[in-house]
Amino acid sequence: MADFSFHLDIVSAEKSLYSGTVQAVTVSGSEGELGIRYGHAPLLTSIRPGLVQYVTLSGQQEVLYISGGMLEVQNSSVTVLADTAIRAEDLDRAKAEQAKSAAESQLKNPSKDVDYAEAAAQLAQAVAKLRVLQLIRK
Repeated sequence: MADFSFHLDIVSAEKSLYSGTVQAVTVSGSEGELGIRYGHAPLLTSIRPGLVQYVTLSGQQEVLYISGGMLEVQNSSVTVLADTAIRAEDLDRAKAEQAKSAAESQLKNPSKDVDYAEAAAQLAQAVAKLRVLQLIRK
């Protein structure tokens, strides 16, 4: 039977979060969700705030939140270079909900002191964290 696995590295500015062999990876790309399996065409794309989900050789599924970064797919390896990456179980739901509310409030009631792009980015990050938390609850 052929081996349909490939190497995955997930690295943030702070540390390496995973380096090993996997069966599949799902990433929140700039144009939508990307599913990557063995034999995927080479690719270089930006990553938006969202998740990285991978399946190990033993079939265990892992989920991480990423705030953005880059994804590179080569013949037998995938590299996720994340600005920030946090394991799903380490996310704080209360903080994510509070950040979402604060960003929504800034966007609904803009003032001279509010940077719209920054508030929108904070909202996207908070919503992505809540989405990851919701996914691991299922």
